[in-house]
Amino acid sequence: MSIALELPATSAEPVEPLISVAGLLAGYALPGGRRREVLRGVDLDVAPGELVALLGTNGSGKTTLLRCLAGTLTPDGGSVTFGGRRLPEWRRDELARRVAVLPQQVDLPGGFRVAELVAMGRSPHAQRLFGSTAADERAIERALHDADASGLADRWVEELSGGERQRLLVAMALAQEPDLLLLDEPTLHLDLAHQVALLTAIRRLRNQRGMAVLAVLHDLNLAAAFAPRVAILDGGRVAADGPPGEVLTTDLVRRVFSVPVDEAWTKAGDRHLALRDAWSDESTPRPARLD
Repeated sequence: MSIALELPATSAEPVEPLISVAGLLAGYALPGGRRREVLRGVDLDVAPGELVALLGTNGSGKTTLLRCLAGTLTPDGGSVTFGGRRLPEWRRDELARRVAVLPQQVDLPGGFRVAELVAMGRSPHAQRLFGSTAADERAIERALHDADASGLADRWVEELSGGERQRLLVAMALAQEPDLLLLDEPTLHLDLAHQVALLTAIRRLRNQRGMAVLAVLHDLNLAAAFAPRVAILDGGRVAADGPPGEVLTTDLVRRVFSVPVDEAWTKAGDRHLALRDAWSDESTPRPARLD
């Protein structure tokens, strides 16, 4: 799979991070006064307009990290700085206007049309108790268009397929007009075609709107095709961070994900990670190319 990537123009001047995480510690209380530590000193910066895929095994802390960045989970230590201010200094309504979150599971209320639900995404910007402003209407129309959901505007939510529901959720997040979009497994329950379509749309929107995107993904090859940078969590810490071609080595994948993989190359020269048969003799020669 090869997806063309349009990178933002580079600048000689260093770019200040939009959001910066330093020494982040976080966990959850357990019965009996015990505690489960999840994040054990995470350091991570995301610049304005940057696109980063967040990878790691189940339980490595990906969702916990997104919750800390969104301000819905208070860390036990370390710091999160957004827009030059520590996260606790932001009012909830201020943060909601600048950070949008697509969680793993969203229970959409029934009895609403798509456009009505997208309008709910404007709630952080609400200036009236009832009704929307001209600015709200423009933002809703733009969000529907950018998420390729304009054709769904009059559909009832109960009628939507899985892929259409994901486009609706993206439109709801875009209606917030965020500076930072946090995606927790946005391709969950989608087939391959819908995964590619959704990630392509998100990358296009990031280019058009200049927003930063941090997306939790599980498919390593899809992440490498989607994002120019990947960060890998392992044991509650960042194990690797950088361009996928440099970070996603066979040794690292074996160590972090506990599966053997080989490098394979297409005729076009694109590198992929090919899962090795875990039950076979590892000394068996492997093909060097994918035809």
